[in-house]
Amino acid sequence: MTEPKITEDLIAAHGLSPDEYARILTIIEREPTYTELGIFSAMWNEHCSYKSSKKWLRTLPTTGPQVICGPGENAGIVDIGDGQAVVFKMESHNHPSYIEPYQGAATGVGGILRDVFTMGARPIAAMNSLSFGEIAYPKTRQLVHGVVEGIGGYGNAFGVPTVGGEVRFHPAYNGNCLVNAFAAGLAETDSIFYSAASGIAMPVVYLGAKTGRDGVGGATMASAEFDDSIEEKRPTVQVGDPFTEKRLMEATLELMQTGAVISIQDMGAAGLTCSAVEMGDKGGLGVTLRLEDVPQREENMSAYEMMLSESQERMLMVLKPELEDAARAVFEKWDLDFAIVGETTPDDRFVIMHHNQVMADLPLSKLSSTAPEYDRPWQPTEAAEDLADVPAIDPIDGLKALICSPNYAAKQWVYDQYDSQVMADTVRMPGLGAGIVRVHGTGKMLAFTSDVTPRYVRANPEEGGKQAVAEAYRNLTAVGAKPLASTDNLNFGNPEKPQIMGQFVGAIKGIGAACAALDMPIVSGNVSLYNETDGTGILPTPTIGAVGLIASEDQLIAGEVRDGHVALVVGETAGHLGQSALLAEVFNREDGDAPTVDLDAERRNGDFIRTNRDWVTACTDLADGGLALAAFELAEAAGIGVTLDSSDMGMLFGEDQARYLVACNFDQAEALMIAAGRAGVPVASVGRFGGDMVRFDRSSAPLAELSGLFRSAFADALG
Repeated sequence: MTEPKITEDLIAAHGLSPDEYARILTIIEREPTYTELGIFSAMWNEHCSYKSSKKWLRTLPTTGPQVICGPGENAGIVDIGDGQAVVFKMESHNHPSYIEPYQGAATGVGGILRDVFTMGARPIAAMNSLSFGEIAYPKTRQLVHGVVEGIGGYGNAFGVPTVGGEVRFHPAYNGNCLVNAFAAGLAETDSIFYSAASGIAMPVVYLGAKTGRDGVGGATMASAEFDDSIEEKRPTVQVGDPFTEKRLMEATLELMQTGAVISIQDMGAAGLTCSAVEMGDKGGLGVTLRLEDVPQREENMSAYEMMLSESQERMLMVLKPELEDAARAVFEKWDLDFAIVGETTPDDRFVIMHHNQVMADLPLSKLSSTAPEYDRPWQPTEAAEDLADVPAIDPIDGLKALICSPNYAAKQWVYDQYDSQVMADTVRMPGLGAGIVRVHGTGKMLAFTSDVTPRYVRANPEEGGKQAVAEAYRNLTAVGAKPLASTDNLNFGNPEKPQIMGQFVGAIKGIGAACAALDMPIVSGNVSLYNETDGTGILPTPTIGAVGLIASEDQLIAGEVRDGHVALVVGETAGHLGQSALLAEVFNREDGDAPTVDLDAERRNGDFIRTNRDWVTACTDLADGGLALAAFELAEAAGIGVTLDSSDMGMLFGEDQARYLVACNFDQAEALMIAAGRAGVPVASVGRFGGDMVRFDRSSAPLAELSGLFRSAFADALG
């Protein structure tokens, strides 16, 4: 098969700048072949190389006594005691999901699950963070339906519970939705598998499903802005098969028990190219591949297509040769392909053979760890203007505006499409705060949450970055969990624009400060840049996924409010309305500054809740919508009314940070207030739960009426 001639247009189509192509010529001292150009394109694109973000990612705190493995592997690993570890990561599938919503979202789930079980962990929980354009935008409904169906279709068939997440709508996502997928699994600390190859002349083995032409160039596509040629990119979207993935997981975990695995890597972005290069680079070895031995489901595939295919449900392994027969038997039992496609070599070469012809011969280390790295120019985000006056409104009308918005209405329409109970260890259903899953066969539980408030990040990237971590910390604390660690999914626009790079830098600074102060190191993550269409970027959306440990059942805070319970706010309320949900939903305004995040107060107040959990029946953090929305949601979940003793807009709808709403009986409230005084923690009684009305001072409405609006608004908006 004749390969195309390398031209300036072809280089540009591969996402390589003239400077980067000149660098390639310097490295290999000749013109690359078409296959080599594709390999460089795959490894040097933003999605695989992190070339615009590496400088700043290195500043994040990534270690701690609880951390077994931080960033750099397929997923992060954190010790949870008793010889057990939780393995988790969050990753984006934004561009594919906008082009082909069902398969884009489905394969995002599949990819993140492989990241977890390739390390020897059995997945136990999934979450997702979804950002869509405004409901009235022509494509939004199609995207929401397709993405939610894709997540449910893949996750339900695979058999992992979806226990939480978030869904938001904003015009900034009209041309570029965000689909961030999270997965967590359990592993034994002495049975963790890594991707670094070791040993010379060791077999490189292809595992799983056959290779096709789907997803060719997917990683490069994910590292570019959208324009009016978007439909032409549809062939770059992968196609998933959750039943094959389920067999692949079982076969992989069984294979690991044979002792045959030296190293193993998921074939995700850039497929065979990225998996082989990363395994070799981490082990300081070369790799030779023979592509005629790669299992193929389509005829006459070229070397270029095989190296850049992102066909799903595939793994690459370095094998102990004496255990080849035992390893092969496992995959044959599960009716999956097992093929030796190459070997490790002592020299720094990545050699691709196809029918005895050399299609690529490149210095392997230059493809991965020494890929380009940029210090992009950036400019700090200008300070937000002072908040203009906020007109007074009836507070019940304000609450109705929130609960009738698809941003804050109940999301049952979404969660009902996910199997949240599979595996029978789910303690708490989605939609009530942090998701909780039992560690099977023990008294322990793990809590999971996903958080970010993009309008805060746009107004003030550093405070917005802090707030995303702080809200995750509070969501875990509110169910009694000790926060352990975080994963990040950093979604931004074009980093070549100094103002966008400034948002990224500011958010990283805030995230780093909060992770350090709250002892929630970043152990894994993903950067998704170029989320723009025709030059218009998304809101900066650095999603934080976090995991916490509930060491025993008596540490769980998951009770319901009851008639007669006192409502207490832990933390200081100043009435901050800048960038608030009230402004956005009632007045269609997004002005003022983001709320300030006092990390010392976050730590102190969180420790107070966990230390005094015996006196807390129910708890939720205060975030979007402030006290009014939090109190309504707690009351509505229990089917009883609530009375708050204020009609002040700032008191009810302010979004000051480091705050929790606690429900407990009178005696418990008294004990909490005494303990708070000793600990120097502000606590205020703000009302009580009971009856069948929602009252804010003199303004009221029947709970049943408000509940009906809250439960129906999302589905009604989506038609």
